[in-house]
Amino acid sequence: MPATPATPPPALRPYLTARHDLLWAEADAFAAEHVAPRAVRMEAAPGRVERKVADLMAARGWFAVTVPSAFGGLGAGHVAKTVLIHRIACVSATAAAILQATLIPVGALLHFATVEQQARWLPGVADGSLLLSIAVTEPTAGGHIGGIETTAERTGNQWVITGTKAHIGNSHLAGAHLVLARTAEAGVRTSQALTAFMVESDRPGLTVADHRPGLGLHGFSVGHLDLDHVRVPADNIVGEIGQGLSIAQSSSILYGRPNLATVSLGIHEAVVATTTARLKTRPRYRGTLSDLPVLRDRIGDMEARLRAGRILAYQSVHLLDQGLPCDADLINAKYLGHKWAMTSAQDAMELHGAQALDPDYILQRLWRDIQHTYPPAGTGEVQRIRLADAAFGENHIQWSERLAAEAAWARPDPTAA
Repeated sequence: MPATPATPPPALRPYLTARHDLLWAEADAFAAEHVAPRAVRMEAAPGRVERKVADLMAARGWFAVTVPSAFGGLGAGHVAKTVLIHRIACVSATAAAILQATLIPVGALLHFATVEQQARWLPGVADGSLLLSIAVTEPTAGGHIGGIETTAERTGNQWVITGTKAHIGNSHLAGAHLVLARTAEAGVRTSQALTAFMVESDRPGLTVADHRPGLGLHGFSVGHLDLDHVRVPADNIVGEIGQGLSIAQSSSILYGRPNLATVSLGIHEAVVATTTARLKTRPRYRGTLSDLPVLRDRIGDMEARLRAGRILAYQSVHLLDQGLPCDADLINAKYLGHKWAMTSAQDAMELHGAQALDPDYILQRLWRDIQHTYPPAGTGEVQRIRLADAAFGENHIQWSERLAAEAAWARPDPTAA
């Protein structure tokens, strides 16, 4: 794969500290040594879940990049998280997806779990012994939270959970799943009807369906969870009873959307690097394809989209680290980040001609992988509706502002070297 920028572009300097620069270099070195060689193997064996890359990232503590040092984490904040996902996604969107998928339920624990619960689960995330998933989506309801059919009924000091979850990232790697279930009778409005539970993967009655490869992200585990009267203790409830909607919404906005924007960014950079490398080396007339004005015009558009997407991704999480209200910025970064990367990927397919149809050529993988950053955490239609809410001044909850106090540990010291 052609190299992407080895050092942060100057446009990102307002958002990065010396610590971020070190993480950038560390992630690039890791991706070159450990991820790049496995990317080809993952593509060749799409039915196999990639576990080794997860183990290697866990050993570096990257699944706990946003976890406070008190629980063994790096306590580095959202920009640092973005650096790691971005640099890995430039080499393998699958590896980046494995990383970002655990960071979403970790965020929910940081904001809603009790200190005792955090001490129970976060050290395992920090030392790499415990990966997590968040299980919200269902086969019938899709991402419509109000349509969740999984139920949880109280029996003494336990809850019995029954239902099926679909499209669950890291389903085959996670040692525990943050499951959203309905705990209220029919007729109770959604804002009070759902509750979040931590469900350990070895609980009787919990099964994970066999891995089935998707269109892209080969090696990434995205499966079904079947819960057949799974019993969990009452102290496995995260947050309060009836607070599940808030947990799901805040996790999606503060973690899911910026994470996916960053995966899109990494793919986008790889698309542009692959295409320019091809055009510079492909002979045509007395020069190369890169000399043709009509092709340079297309590349100029791709570069413009890439630069804009990069700024959106980093600026939005920088605001989040500063505790400033930025829900709409996070939503916009996900929406436009995917849209622009998708457009560039299609342009690249056309600029490559028949070469793009070669199943062994990297561009085909990039085109398939970018499809996977559209549905999670809300489709484009959902993002536009939320952005319209912002335009009309109808932002009822600013999760970035409401949870800023809890996220104070994540804000890097601006005076740090």
